[in-house]
Amino acid sequence: MAAQSRPQASDCLLPDRCAQPSALYELAEAAVFQSTPEAPLHHVLLLEGGEEAMLARAHVIRAARESLELQTFIFGEDDAGFFVLAELLQAARRGIRVRVLLDQLFSVDDVALLAALASAHENFELRLYNPTFQQASTSPLQFAAGIVCCFRQINQRMHTKLVLADGLIGITGGRNYTNSYYDWDPAFNYRDRDILVAGPIGREMREGFDMFWEHERAVPVARLHDVARRLLANEGAPIQLPLKLNSRSERVELVSQQASDADEVRAQLIDPGLMVGRVDYLVDPPEKHERGSDPVYEEITAKLRDLVLDAEEEVLLQTPYLVLSREARRSFRELNRRPGAPRVLVSTNSLASTDAWPVYALSHKYKRTYLRELGFTIHEYRPYPADAPIDLEATGALAELPEIDGRLPSETSTRRGSPTPASAGSGSLGASGTAGSGPTPSAMREGPLPLERAGVRVSMHSKSLVVDERIGVVGTHNFDPRSDNFNTENAVIVHDARFARLLADEIRRDMAPENSWLIARRQKPPIFSGLDYSIGKLFEMLPVFDIWPFRYAASYELVEGCDPVPEDDPRFHECWRSVGQFPEVDVPFKGLYTRFMTAFGAGLAPIL
Repeated sequence: MAAQSRPQASDCLLPDRCAQPSALYELAEAAVFQSTPEAPLHHVLLLEGGEEAMLARAHVIRAARESLELQTFIFGEDDAGFFVLAELLQAARRGIRVRVLLDQLFSVDDVALLAALASAHENFELRLYNPTFQQASTSPLQFAAGIVCCFRQINQRMHTKLVLADGLIGITGGRNYTNSYYDWDPAFNYRDRDILVAGPIGREMREGFDMFWEHERAVPVARLHDVARRLLANEGAPIQLPLKLNSRSERVELVSQQASDADEVRAQLIDPGLMVGRVDYLVDPPEKHERGSDPVYEEITAKLRDLVLDAEEEVLLQTPYLVLSREARRSFRELNRRPGAPRVLVSTNSLASTDAWPVYALSHKYKRTYLRELGFTIHEYRPYPADAPIDLEATGALAELPEIDGRLPSETSTRRGSPTPASAGSGSLGASGTAGSGPTPSAMREGPLPLERAGVRVSMHSKSLVVDERIGVVGTHNFDPRSDNFNTENAVIVHDARFARLLADEIRRDMAPENSWLIARRQKPPIFSGLDYSIGKLFEMLPVFDIWPFRYAASYELVEGCDPVPEDDPRFHECWRSVGQFPEVDVPFKGLYTRFMTAFGAGLAPIL
């Protein structure tokens, strides 16, 4: 009934379906034309800033001439989600075939909106992946029942992310579709990364999307019980889309205008990019969820592990959740035991910046293993980094700046994407607040865990890998047990040294002392240091009752005027100052949450 009632008229009768003129599209066509199987050609671009990533999506959607595919894990009902939905619907109305595939559990659950989208246009198709109880909306009670009755099934989620135009231009990476991924949240934003790829690899991206689209787990939204009831209640008539879908804030309007500005597109999406040769696209198939313990479908996990094991000099790993599977630990341990073992530098979240403190707690439990046995050098992201690719003005947090602790937050003197340090007393992500429509300073301390000062908190969400500065990987894989076993993932591997160096520079920027704390062994106690280490190691091995209070590692910040010397340098404790295990976190007995999970939560590692 919904299919029969959908409008079919097209707003455009031109052969290109009124696509926006695009130098990026022409570049993609030229790359495909000039490519051969032996010598492919691709335009690649790192998308570090949130608004830049949204501009890229809007432009790619408007440039499409035949088809659009969007696949994602989270899709919210806010500025970011509604803007992209409106752009996709507009594309459908001008004659583009639009297919949208969302993971059901963490996406739109407004049944009225979904019913309206199901009847919006003949060219617009929406499916939800692995719906719980064959419904679009899952109540807390249903979620709990699902965990009890169908634990493995409800945990099998589609974490794959992709935007693709005409099988020519694709975007993938860490970003979902809520304001916090695009610098549009006044209190909490993700430091994330996408990659735009234009060229022949787009055909493989489309094939990967088709695998999901045609799978039985991808259910047309009109077939879900709650949406179907809403459509039947409307007796086959199209349901009016909500007005909020087309209402645009000032910041959305600005990005919309830039996405149609040829000069802006060239400056942001073409000039900073690179022309490279070989690009690989990896995607887990939906059958990953049916394999049980059979490793045949470990495409991405196995290939990323092989890349790491091929390293000769250095591995740069960036992940929001440093909880390694048993197989990953085995691989890194093997790497570390080699003569002349390559360096392994890890960029991840601190307890203060993470959006998932139980996951951090398990990372905290195994710090000794990571540092001592796997040879990691770990940098944990600060919640208020001094130099992050976050557009502070776009968040809305600077609308009005009230006094905090009897003084005004500093004037903001930020270049786009680079706030100045809070500690320097000038405008920054930290120590700022909003009034009126924005959150209060006290609210801006809240989040996964409250912090000692107010500000626009930033959480690491990038998932990237660089091997020997010759291969760079950007994708959705978190390098954790959940990505190995429960979620489907995708990734782009670029075999180009220039690209790998650019990606490495971005990760090193995040690891810089002004942006991250260094994790290193705490100073040895003056007596019984060997006994302390041995007892701590013994407790770490216990799946429960890991209650030894003296953990192996602590967080360190660089002393002003010092160089960042390594841990084995005799001057280390002169140049690095310990700031404890959980700096910036403002919770009475603030180690309690973490230590409870450390003591009793090890068995949850595969699903966190």
